[in-house]
Amino acid sequence: MPKATKPKATSLKAVPPFASEAQEREFWEKEALDSTAYFDTSKTVAVALKNLKPSTTSISLRLTDSLLEGIRREANKLDVPYQSLMKVWLTEKLGEKSAR
Repeated sequence: MPKATKPKATSLKAVPPFASEAQEREFWEKEALDSTAYFDTSKTVAVALKNLKPSTTSISLRLTDSLLEGIRREANKLDVPYQSLMKVWLTEKLGEKSAR
């Protein structure tokens, strides 16, 4: 009868300390990084996150018919949903204001 062998001890790398979330994101997003060197993937557990709430907020915005039609026309030319185009434009405008 063959002897039972012990599983090989894996030497996991220690996750380095990070000064900021941006520094941590930069570390984990490196193309050459193998995250399995830092975590024992044999112990992973599936998780269901049932109560997550969307990070967006719905608003009501009254626009003139002509303004909305112009936005829809531009969105149609770009082949994007008009609401997505509005979000891009608002984000760009806010970025311009923040850069001043």
